[in-house]
Amino acid sequence: MQKLFASAVATMLVAGQVMGPSLANAQANYPTSTPIKHLVVIFQENVSFDHYFGTYPNALNPKGEPRFVAAPGTPSINGLTDGLLNNNPNFLNKALNGAGASNPFRLDRSQASTADQDHDYTPEQQAFHGGLMDGFPKYTGTPGPPPNGQNTNGLVMGYYDGNTVTAYWNYAQQFAMSDNSYDTNFGPSTPGAINLISGQTGGVTDSASAGDSLVSDGQGGQTLISDADPIGDICSGTGTVQFGGQNIGDLLNSRGVTWGFFQGGFNLSTKNPDGSTGCNRTHTSKVTNTLKPDYIPHHEPFQYYTSTANLKHLRPSSVQSIGYSDQANHQYDTDDFFAAVKAGNFPAVSFLKAPGYQDGHAGYSDPLDEQTFVVNVINFLQQQRDWQETAVVIAYDDSDGWYDHQMSPIANQSTSAADALIATGSCGDGSTALSSVTATHAQGRCGYGPRLPLLVVSPYAKHNFVDHNVTDQSSILRFVEDNWVGGQRIEGSFDSRAGTLLNMFDFSHPQRGTYMLDPNTGLVTNGFPGFPGFPGFPF
Repeated sequence: MQKLFASAVATMLVAGQVMGPSLANAQANYPTSTPIKHLVVIFQENVSFDHYFGTYPNALNPKGEPRFVAAPGTPSINGLTDGLLNNNPNFLNKALNGAGASNPFRLDRSQASTADQDHDYTPEQQAFHGGLMDGFPKYTGTPGPPPNGQNTNGLVMGYYDGNTVTAYWNYAQQFAMSDNSYDTNFGPSTPGAINLISGQTGGVTDSASAGDSLVSDGQGGQTLISDADPIGDICSGTGTVQFGGQNIGDLLNSRGVTWGFFQGGFNLSTKNPDGSTGCNRTHTSKVTNTLKPDYIPHHEPFQYYTSTANLKHLRPSSVQSIGYSDQANHQYDTDDFFAAVKAGNFPAVSFLKAPGYQDGHAGYSDPLDEQTFVVNVINFLQQQRDWQETAVVIAYDDSDGWYDHQMSPIANQSTSAADALIATGSCGDGSTALSSVTATHAQGRCGYGPRLPLLVVSPYAKHNFVDHNVTDQSSILRFVEDNWVGGQRIEGSFDSRAGTLLNMFDFSHPQRGTYMLDPNTGLVTNGFPGFPGFPGFPF
């Protein structure tokens, strides 16, 4: 019966028909392997684990900043020890790092605006220095003039604590976080976004002037290692890359499961408060005072695949059609997500990309603008009737090159000209790929890359829990595959060997109530009875 239902739904979608209310209700009950019926992935920009969580759960708590005090029994993490804080390899190796040699240092809340760091494929490997983790100022560091930290490459060693990234620390207190999750491979935004939806960065079918963004995969093909715009997106100007193969959208479509990628600025008909519209819709960060386009083409992974692209940014035929197959082809604006959920049309799988000024990317965004977006989304979702069957995953596309002390497990070796983890041209010995992933994508793909934050916010998330199991960006992909498409995998993908997110859930003992935060301060405004942050709880 289940197969017949899925087949009928898929047939209607291929035919371009939009489901009516009765079928939409049936779709909402599509069989899943867990109690999670709605997954929302908030995919943010450019943060290493230590940059946001290095001293968790201990915050300095200076006067005038949002206060954070950890609950009794908060588990420990693999963070910055006294030795790493005071005698860091990056400080001791002055011969390599020169004037930029620095111990990790706390960035104050007033220093939320910082310079962007170098976070490309080769420099990140060089910063790892064969696992010594002592070359960050030399290879990924970028100066940031006062008052934003150091005016040397040592800025890359800066970190925030619970007085600035207060919301994230509070979510970690109430729900589940990981201290052992990684970028699927080294490199910046686009590879991270592609890994999220397909678990592989090979299979490039077309490229134009992509230059150093591509390397040989050793099998006659090309692998993406850097940022490149999708070919044909009307907002990308001269797009340079297109992929073949499958992504998670194709798998969800084959089962008739509703889904969408919602990115700020995607709706070109909207006019912003500053009068900007079209591809040039912009906002100014309240912290960095930087004007940034809302829509950034190389952050939209589904635009790289013919099967899931909406290159002209066509609008959905109605709010009720969001999540289904029509001319929008599952690609939407973040405003469409809120509209759909308010209308009772909550897609099963939703990927959210904040408008540029709120995506957390240093140089044009910041932790405080980012916090506003994330908290508003989660507060909104907790007020919906479907919250008890919802999970929110907060994840990142890359580390921005920010310092993290943990050497990643090398799950896939590579010997491309761009590799430099062990020596020039080498990530591992290059004799064999350590994974079972298809050999076509072994070359030019050194990974796992830097350690990244990962949180799960859900009634089913374990309370005040730290997961130490190894996961990566494609672990999110694997969760979607396992929950909605019967464990189907994508050829050439890391999904087949990705660590599971299931250890971060407790499906037998769901949390009840709401845990609302202030989007400006990250402080708890109300919480679950009996838990820290709930009015009346004895601090």
